[in-house]
This record gives sequence, structure tokens and C-alpha cells, in this order.
Amino acid sequence: MRARLKPWHGVLVATAVPFDDHLAIDFDRYAEHVGWLAAEGCDGVTPNGSLGEYQTLTEKERGALVRVAVDAAPEGFTVMPGIAAYGALEARRWAEDAAEAGCAAVMLLPPNAYRADERSVLAHYREVAKAGLPVVAYNNPIDTKVDLGPAMLARLHGEGLIVGVKEFTGDVRRSYEIAEVAPGLDVLAGSDDVVLELAIAGAPGWIAGYVNALPRTGVRLFDAAADGDLATALPLYRALHPLLRWDSKTEFVQAIKLSMDLVGRYGGLCRPPRVPLTEEQARVVREATEKAVAAGGR
Repeated sequence: MRARLKPWHGVLVATAVPFDDHLAIDFDRYAEHVGWLAAEGCDGVTPNGSLGEYQTLTEKERGALVRVAVDAAPEGFTVMPGIAAYGALEARRWAEDAAEAGCAAVMLLPPNAYRADERSVLAHYREVAKAGLPVVAYNNPIDTKVDLGPAMLARLHGEGLIVGVKEFTGDVRRSYEIAEVAPGLDVLAGSDDVVLELAIAGAPGWIAGYVNALPRTGVRLFDAAADGDLATALPLYRALHPLLRWDSKTEFVQAIKLSMDLVGRYGGLCRPPRVPLTEEQARVVREATEKAVAAGGR
């Protein structure tokens, strides 16, 4: 079995947020979901990530979600919140808030209000590092227009500013180059639809989306891939991939929440500006979810 040596290792779920019919957060449901994910074998949660619709949350809501997750987490279960913000000062404040709440680490995008240059990126991570918590960088150039390439990651790691990176480019080749230029930096699978490839390459963790709906199967997939057990991992990956690829689509939040509803969990609504799936999109998600469940996914 894989060894979980650090809090950001293993399967950490980027948690979806349950909104009620009035689009208010149902904190009791959220606490229950965190506890359920732990009971199903996951290693931690990442609240206030993209899947958690953090951009639509108030400051009070963001802080409360972190504390609810910490309170619901059993011993040894990681809570690593996303602390993305328009500016480094605000992101540092969220890191300090996470430390006060008892979190083990935080996840940080580069500046995302504009296309930051190298100096801005370095200044951003230097400021947040002052909070004192381990920082996992989040590389999502599709959304931020800032690419934390291997050279930049090596510099950030060399300065002691980051301990890992959630890699969301989908380019599985990067894992090997990052390992060459930044030995010791943990490259975590950040896109559900390349988790097999990155686990085989040595990723010690997966910040997962679709595991919100099918945690046991997701954990089994990651463990098998990390152990090199392709006889187990590859059939699971093929069966799940019609769902996992939604994690890289614009409608990933809606798709994952629909799958949660279909398997008997509460996914529910999304806040604007997200709109419901089209009938065709919902049909595709529904059929893929039903097929995965029929094949034993849970």
C-alpha cells in the first residue's frame, strides 16, 4: 500500500458545497459529507477550491466552511483549504485563518485577477509563505492564464515557498520534468482524467473531484495505480473515465453535483453564474453515472 507521509498525500477531495433551495449553504449537510468521505476511505478534503465555488462565497461563508470541515474531520484526516484571492495580502489572510482553524496545509493559485509575470508570482507566494503553513501551489493556466511551469516551480520550491503542486494542465509529461528540476517537490494529480498517468509517474496524492460521488472506487483506483497494480487500476480507470473527464470541462461542478444526486448523495444547485446542464449534457452524465454504478462503482 502507498505510504501517506505528509498531510497533502493521499486522496484529498475538492469538496462540493451543498446549497439549499434558496442558495444558502447547508453547513450540516457539508459536515456530514466530510465525515462520510472520511468513512469511505478518503484522506482529506480541500474546501474553497474551484469545485467548491469559492468565488461565489462571502468571507463569512469561506471561513465557516473551513471550520466546519475541521470539526467534522476525524484524527489524521487532512483539511487543506484553497486560499485563492485577487491579491497576496488577502490570500495570506486566508492562510492565517486556516492556521488558526487548525489546518495542516493550504492550496494556493497564482494571482488570478490578471496575467501575472514571474516577479508578481514570486512576490505572491513569498507573501503567503509568511503565514507559516505548508503551501501546495495550484497550477491551472486554463483559468488563471498563468502557467507555473517546471522552472517556476523549481524556483518556488528552492526558496522554500511551496511543498507541492496540484498539476491541472493535463500534460502528464510535466511530472517527469518537474521531478528533474525540483527534486522533493510533490506533484499531485489535479485533473481527474489523468490521475492514472500521474500516479504511475509517482504522484503521492490526488486532489479529486469525482470522488465526491464515488469515493470508495476513487480511492481504490488511486491506491492500485500508486502501487503499480495496473491489473486493478486500468479497468477501473476505463470504467470511470467517461465521468472523470468532466473534471476538465467548464461544467465540471454541475456534472459532479448531478452524479452525487444520482448515487444518493446531495449535490444540489450551483450558485450563479453557473447555470444548469443542458438536457444533452445531463443525459451524458446520467448514463455514465448509471453505468459506473452498475459496474460496482460506489
